Amino acid sequence: MTIRLADDIYSALAHVPLIDAHTHLVDGALSARGLHDIMLYHMAISDLYAAGCPSGGRLTQYPDWPSDEEAHSRIIEALPCLPHTRNTSISWGIRTILRDLYGIGSPVDTSNWRYLDSMIRERADDAAWHTEVAKKAGIKRFGTEIARRRTGSDDALLSYALEWAFFTRCQWGEYDTALYELERCWGKLPGPPAQIGGGARPATEKTIQSLADVHSAMDWYVQNIPADMITSMATHISTDIALSPVSASTMDAALSQRDHAGASERDIYASYINELFLTALERHHKQHLVFQFSLGAEPLPYETGSRLSQNTIAQLAEMISRHPNIHFQCFLSSLHANQSLCTLCRELPNLSLAGYWWHNFFPSSIRQVMSERLDMLPVNKQIGFFSDAYCVEWAYAKAVIVRKQLATVLTQKIEDGQYDRDEALGIARDILFESPQQLNHITPSSIL
Repeated sequence: MTIRLADDIYSALAHVPLIDAHTHLVDGALSARGLHDIMLYHMAISDLYAAGCPSGGRLTQYPDWPSDEEAHSRIIEALPCLPHTRNTSISWGIRTILRDLYGIGSPVDTSNWRYLDSMIRERADDAAWHTEVAKKAGIKRFGTEIARRRTGSDDALLSYALEWAFFTRCQWGEYDTALYELERCWGKLPGPPAQIGGGARPATEKTIQSLADVHSAMDWYVQNIPADMITSMATHISTDIALSPVSASTMDAALSQRDHAGASERDIYASYINELFLTALERHHKQHLVFQFSLGAEPLPYETGSRLSQNTIAQLAEMISRHPNIHFQCFLSSLHANQSLCTLCRELPNLSLAGYWWHNFFPSSIRQVMSERLDMLPVNKQIGFFSDAYCVEWAYAKAVIVRKQLATVLTQKIEDGQYDRDEALGIARDILFESPQQLNHITPSSIL
């Protein structure tokens, strides 16, 4: 590969705007609250835990913030393990943030972490800083959860998705999650999703005891979707669940076994409730809302591992084909499944693929996914970027990483004669900027 051409393409990509289709940014608090939000981003915590750091769990999550004591104690605990993780691409992201945005080129250690923390905290609530970082990243709008909208002060920068009930996501050691997810939303206004691996479940005000209750709870759920404020629904589909059409009588019988539920009942609950929801969504919101689902990341005690069954891919194809008036969009975390999902996209007009999610967000995986999708899919069936970031600094770092991988992929295709330079940059603009607008109904912000 010609280094000069790769450098030229990367420099040109710096001027190609992005839309960040999926984040967890908080309205009015887009930036890192301290060094912990950069150094202890959940993917970095997994690096550190693997390297021997005692703590593998996430810090206190929104709507709360970690206390200074919690944040500082976790930073101090992690410092001895940082040298062991300096090789990872997540550590590359951390260094990119500190160097490019904060002007710090030295590694984080015991001598400088307090200074770095205070510097980041000083800018945490500076709206001008948030905008500056977004502009430096070239990101023209961010998608985030509607539950993270507070006063609406950043509505000009943010588009919203509803992440509320996850009917088809497994939780560690549970078999009635789909029922609980519906119960915790029944009679409530939209709120945040349950935390993954949350353990003990808060009590609900209502309990599903019959098939009629399932339908009443679903009617409530669908009627309270804030369709005028969101562009998509976002959920997860677990590979452990066998999705299939389920009859009312089968569901009714399974409800009577809830206290002794196992994998069979879990599959029945999730399948029935999911089909009930998709049918209602297709009836009421088919023209407006995108059904986004993540795939290929399954619960472990702290985070998730990447695994995906071929049976799940077949079941997805059947599910998507049953609901042709819903646009489905997949965030894939399983590298080996990308080629299979591409073949589904080629034959299912209402399915598209977006970005490189979680366990796919590593340079070698990103390049393979990019190359396969560019070879197999039209540009208007794929979105080339989303950061899944919790602060705008990490959106910046991931934008840098993705542009570098795209430059490598496009350079190879130019050298192979597949594209010329102008075609390559036009394709990049399509997947990074134009397709998110078309597929997800996200428009660029006039501020950025």
